[in-house]
Amino acid sequence: MKFLSLKASHYAALLFSKRDLSFSSKTQLSKPPIQKTFFKSSSKDGLISRLCEDKKYKEAIDILCDQKRLREAVQLLNRIQRPSALIYSTLLQCCLKERDLEQGRRVHDHIRASGFVPGLFIFNRFIDMYAKCGSLGDAQKMFDEMPDKDLCSWNTMISGYAKVGPVDEARRLFDEMPERDNFSWSAMISGYVRQDRPREALEFYRMMQKSQTFKSNKFTVSSALAASAVVPCLRSGKEIHGYIMRTGLDSDEVVWSALMDMYGKCGSIEEARRVFDKMGNRDVVSWTAMIDRYFEDGRREEGFALFSELMSSGIRPNEFTYAGVLNACADHAAEDLGKQVHGYMTRLGFDPFSFAASALVHMYSKCGNIENAKRVFKGMPKPDLVSWTSLIVGYAQHGQPNRALQIFELLLKSGIKPDHVTFVGVLSACTHAGLVDKGLEYFSSIKSKHKLNRTADHYACIVDLLARAGRFEEAEKIINDMPIKPDKFLWASLLGGCRIHGNVELAKRAAEALFVIEPENPATYVTLANIYATAGMWSEVAKVRKTMDERKVVKKPGLSWIEIKREMHVFTVGDMSHPKYNVIHEFLKKISKRMREEGYVPDTNFVLHDVEEEQKEQNLSYHSEKLAVAFGIISTPPGTPVKVFKNLRTCVDCHTGIKFISKLVQRKIIVRDSNRFHCFENGSCSCGDYW
Repeated sequence: MKFLSLKASHYAALLFSKRDLSFSSKTQLSKPPIQKTFFKSSSKDGLISRLCEDKKYKEAIDILCDQKRLREAVQLLNRIQRPSALIYSTLLQCCLKERDLEQGRRVHDHIRASGFVPGLFIFNRFIDMYAKCGSLGDAQKMFDEMPDKDLCSWNTMISGYAKVGPVDEARRLFDEMPERDNFSWSAMISGYVRQDRPREALEFYRMMQKSQTFKSNKFTVSSALAASAVVPCLRSGKEIHGYIMRTGLDSDEVVWSALMDMYGKCGSIEEARRVFDKMGNRDVVSWTAMIDRYFEDGRREEGFALFSELMSSGIRPNEFTYAGVLNACADHAAEDLGKQVHGYMTRLGFDPFSFAASALVHMYSKCGNIENAKRVFKGMPKPDLVSWTSLIVGYAQHGQPNRALQIFELLLKSGIKPDHVTFVGVLSACTHAGLVDKGLEYFSSIKSKHKLNRTADHYACIVDLLARAGRFEEAEKIINDMPIKPDKFLWASLLGGCRIHGNVELAKRAAEALFVIEPENPATYVTLANIYATAGMWSEVAKVRKTMDERKVVKKPGLSWIEIKREMHVFTVGDMSHPKYNVIHEFLKKISKRMREEGYVPDTNFVLHDVEEEQKEQNLSYHSEKLAVAFGIISTPPGTPVKVFKNLRTCVDCHTGIKFISKLVQRKIIVRDSNRFHCFENGSCSCGDYW
C-alpha cells in the first residue's frame, strides 16, 4: 500500500517561522553582474528576463519550475541578494517533484553559503526531498542537525526508512519519537509489509490496537490486510474485517480492495467475490484484481466470465487487465479466447508500447500461433525485452531454432540488453536443434560478454543440451564445477538425456538426487523405470514400482485435449468414456492398418509392462494423444489443421505414429506437449525428431 505523504496543511502555522526569514549578520552576499545571455530569446524567456530586471525573482522561478527548467531556476539563486524562505521552499518542492537530488544539493549548498538559517518548515522540506530522492544519509544528517523537531520531522524520516529500508532504523526512530499519530503507525506497518516482514507488521498493528490512543484509519487497516495476505493468515484478515465493519471504515473503496485482495490470497476466493460484489464503485483495478484471483486459483472459466462482465460494464479495461487475461489464455492454451481479447483491444484501442502488447506476443507464442505472434511483434513501434524473449522462445518451441537465434542477434543489434530469461530461450533453441557448440558459446557469453550471473536455469539448459547429445562427461564436469547447488530441473534434464542414450548408471545417480529433492514426483520413477525397461532390466523395473507403492507415489495420468467448436474434449489412455469412442476406435483401427502398409512399426521400448509384444502394441494404440488426434480428424472438415495439447512429453511411438497419420490424411497436426510444439505435416515433424 502506497501512503500519501503528510499534507503541508497540518503544519501551516509553521510555514514561515522567524528563522526562515532571517540571515546571519556576519554574511552579506555581493550582487553578481547581470547575465544578459542567461536565457534564450523566446517570448517566454523574454518575460523571465524582464521579471529578473524588475527583481521579481520569485515570479521568474515559478515560471521556470512550471516549465520543468529546474537547473535554470536554481541558477537564478546566484542573482538574488537575499533569497527568501518562499523562494527556497519553491525550489525544494520542485526538486522533490522532479526527484532531482543534484539540484536539491545545490539549493542546500547555497543556503549554507548564504548564511540563511532554515526554520522548521525548510528543514522538513529538505528531509522530505532527500528521503524521497533516495538519499537517506543526507536526510538523517539534516534531521540530526535540526535544533527543533516536530511530528512531521519524525514521520518523514520514519516513512523514508520504512519505504526503502532499513526498516529497523525506522523502528528505532519510532521508539524514540516523543509523540505519534496515525501516520507514524501506518508508516511502520506498511514498512514491514514492504520489506517482506508481514508477521512483524501484524504484531505492530496489534500493538496499535492495544494502545487505545489511536484509531486505525483506512491506510492502517489496508496495510494490515496486506500483511495478512502475504503471510497468509485468514484468521487475522477476518479479525481486521470485523474491526472495519464495527468502526465504519467499510465505506472506503481502498479498504474494500484490500479486503478482496486479502481473501483472494488467503485462498478464500468465494469471500473475495462477495466483497467484490458489495463494492459500490468498482474501478478497473478492483475488476482486474478479482479476475486475476480467479486465474491464480485455476478457475479460468469464472475468470473469463468476469472479464466478459467487465467488457459490458462500461468500465474500460487497462493494460494490466488485458495482460492478466492474455497470460491466462497462454497458460491454458486458450487461443480462441485470446483472439477475442485481441479483438476487444483492437476495437477499444490500446497502447502498442504497453506490456499488454507484449502479452499478446506471449499468448500467441504459447498457443502455437507463431505467425500471429510475429505479426503483433512487427506492429509494435518499440518491442520490449519481454516481446523479444517471447518470440525467441516461440520460434525455439515451434521447431525453428535457427530463426530463434536470428531474432536473438537482432535483439542484440537493437541495443536492448538481454536478461537471464532471454538466455534460457536461446539455450533452449540450441537444445531443440542439437547445436551443442553454439549453445556452449552462448553459455560462455552470459558471463564473459553480457556480465550476467548464470542462474540454475542456465545450468539446467546446458546440461540438457549436452545430455541430449550424449556428451555426458562434459555435462558431469559442468555439474561438478558449478558454483550453485544443482536443482531438480538440472537433474531431470540429465535423466532425460540418459533415457535417450540408455545411460543406466548416470540415470541412477540423477534419479537418486531427484528422490532427495522431490520424492513425491512420479515422473522420476517412471523415467527411471522406462530406462530399465529399455535395457531389459525387468527386476529393476519391479523395484521401482515397489518403491512407488511404498511411498504412495501415483503416476500422473497422461491427458490430451482438443477444442472443437469451443468445447473442450479431454482424453486419457484407453479412454472409453467419450460419446464417440466407437467412431474413434474404428478410425484408429483403419488408420493403423494403412500405417503398417506404409512401413510403420510400433516402438514398444518404453512400454513398462513385461508383457507380450502384441499386448504392448495394443497399449500404444490408445495413448491419449492418438485418441485426441483421431477425434480431431473425424470432427473437422478435410484439410483443417488439428491442434492437440498434452500434459506430458509425447512418447516416441505416438510421435512416429502421428507423422504417418499426417501424411495419410493430408492434415497439419500440431501437438503441444510439456516440452514444445510438434508440427506434423506430410510425414515429417518440425522438431526433426530431436526432442
